[in-house]
Amino acid sequence: MGEAAIQIGPERPSAFLDRVKEMLPEGGNLDLCLTCGACASGCPATGLHGMDPRKFLRMAALGLDEEITTTPWVWMCSMCQRCVYVCPMKIDIPALVYQARAAWPREERPKGILGSCDMALRNESGSAMGASPEDFTFVVEDVAEEVRENQPGFEDLQAPVDKQGAYFFLNQNSREPVTEPDEMIPLWKILHHVGADWTYGSKGWGGENYCMFLADDESWKHVVATSIGQAHALGCKVYLNTE
Repeated sequence: MGEAAIQIGPERPSAFLDRVKEMLPEGGNLDLCLTCGACASGCPATGLHGMDPRKFLRMAALGLDEEITTTPWVWMCSMCQRCVYVCPMKIDIPALVYQARAAWPREERPKGILGSCDMALRNESGSAMGASPEDFTFVVEDVAEEVRENQPGFEDLQAPVDKQGAYFFLNQNSREPVTEPDEMIPLWKILHHVGADWTYGSKGWGGENYCMFLADDESWKHVVATSIGQAHALGCKVYLNTE
C-alpha cells in the first residue's frame, strides 16, 4: 500500500514557515529542494508515522503548519544531520524539526526526554540520571583506585576531577557512573597510554543534553553554560564531548 497523499487545501498563511525564514539563512533554503529523495534514503526515521524528511520538508514549504507541528515523527528524528550531509543543496531539515518540536506544549513532549532534561537541571552535574557532583567524584575515585590495585600496567592510572590547568576537559555519559561504572575505564586507559593531560569537572560532567532534544532553548543553554563554565574555571584548553 502506498503512502497517503499530502492533502493541500486553500492557500493559507504559515506562522511556522515565517519563523523558519526569520531564523535560517535564505529562509531555510526550502525552495532549493530538488525532491531527489537523498535525505529520505539515508534517514533512520524514514517510514515512521508515515513520514520522511523529504515529505516533512515539502509540507513545511506548502505551509501545512498543523500537520508538521503535531506529527509525532519529529520526535523520531535523532538530529543526526545525515540528511544535511547527503543533500546536494544542504537544506537544514533538522533545524525545521527542532522548530516543530518547539511548537509542542512542553508538558506534552515525550516524557522520557522531558524527564531527563528536568533531571539534568536539578543539580550542577548536568546529569540526566540525577547524580550529584559529590556522587560522581566518589564513583570516579573509587573505580580508578580499583584499576590501580587490580590491573597490572595501570598502577599509575589517574582519573582526575577538577584538575586545575588540565589541557582537556572531558564529559561523560551520565548513565555509566550510575549503572555501569566499569564502562568508563577503557577511555581512561587510552588517555593514560597517550599521556593526555585531562580532567573531568565535578560540575557539568553530564555529556548528553536532553534539553537540546526537547527543543527547550533556555534549559539547553543552562546545561551547556554550566559545563563550559566549569571548563573555563579549570583553565582547560579543549572540550572533549564524548556524546
